[in-house]
Amino acid sequence: MKKLSDATLLPQSGIRRMFDLAKNKEDTISFVLGEPDFDTPKNVIKAAQKALEEGQTHYTDNAGILPLRQAIARETKKYDHVAYNPENEILVCTGGMEALYLSMATLLDPGDEVLISDPCYANYYGQISMNHGVPVPVPVYEENGFNFTYEALSEAVTDKTKVILLNSPCNPTGAVAGRKVMEDIAKVALEHDLYVVYDAVYKHLLYEGEYVNIAALDGMKNRTIYIDSCSKTYAMTGWRIGYLAGPAEIVSLMPKLQENVPSCVTTFAQYGAVEAINNGQASIKEMYDQYAERRKVLLECIEKIGKISCRPPKGAFYAFINIKETGLGSTEFAEQLLEKEGVVVAPGSAFGEQGEGYIRISYATSVETIRKGMERIQKFVESL
Repeated sequence: MKKLSDATLLPQSGIRRMFDLAKNKEDTISFVLGEPDFDTPKNVIKAAQKALEEGQTHYTDNAGILPLRQAIARETKKYDHVAYNPENEILVCTGGMEALYLSMATLLDPGDEVLISDPCYANYYGQISMNHGVPVPVPVYEENGFNFTYEALSEAVTDKTKVILLNSPCNPTGAVAGRKVMEDIAKVALEHDLYVVYDAVYKHLLYEGEYVNIAALDGMKNRTIYIDSCSKTYAMTGWRIGYLAGPAEIVSLMPKLQENVPSCVTTFAQYGAVEAINNGQASIKEMYDQYAERRKVLLECIEKIGKISCRPPKGAFYAFINIKETGLGSTEFAEQLLEKEGVVVAPGSAFGEQGEGYIRISYATSVETIRKGMERIQKFVESL
């Protein structure tokens, strides 16, 4: 038999590995998955049900239904201060993941390099590699808030560099790239004629700092693909509704790629997304307030535990906890914590070499669960 594609050689993520190790164990507390524990708001469900009853069960335009693209355009103009034409500058995708994939498929030729932060969302490596690009990790450090610097980005640029992949607020670190960082990234992109793919799926979960869409900066809209999703913002992970926006000369080419992958996004789910974006502010506020309280409780718990520390995350719902003083590597720490105390966390090494010495905790769970899990972590650390 002839060999299979090299794409099949992508390794299993460290997050999924910990999930699999824990799935047959009893009395476990999981901080490993980045998924809201809220149900989708009822008004969104009712809108999708209404669409089903009205016969919205057929194919849509490859780019998505126009009412949804119009809602996205209104939202980005209001919140991001960037105006997009819903006719040819917005594409509805099967979650933020497909938006990332289509962005890479559109921008990359074989061998093109993409600058990513180290640590970063682990699937970025796969998205780039599956499109025959080369991921180039750029170390980011706790003392800089886990953000890119102009110097580090500039030094990483080669004649093969084509894209900077940016995630703010960030998974796994909770970092937020404020205006100064965004301006530095934009300066590198403009100096070296690079594209920016901006993954902003956590933009409504911002506790400190200023939200800035890099596409709003001078000269950046025509070289930025902006990505967002309903998954985290409206607790719609299973609905698989994401979208991207960018200059017409790029985005107008993408519907034919969409045609060759899912054809279009589930029709009635798109109508649910219209309701979420148009009338979801109360739900956003309700979930935000609970995440903020959970963040506060988690940081208070961490403060009580010796040998570990955490720079307060400015956004998203993750804490990237420094465990270097324990003397354990991140995978060793995570595996022993699961075995001895039944708590599941993601080892920092799952997010890149610079993640070694850290663990990631998702606080997308109840305050009660956070307190109980952190008591077990405290017991584990004190036993070392």
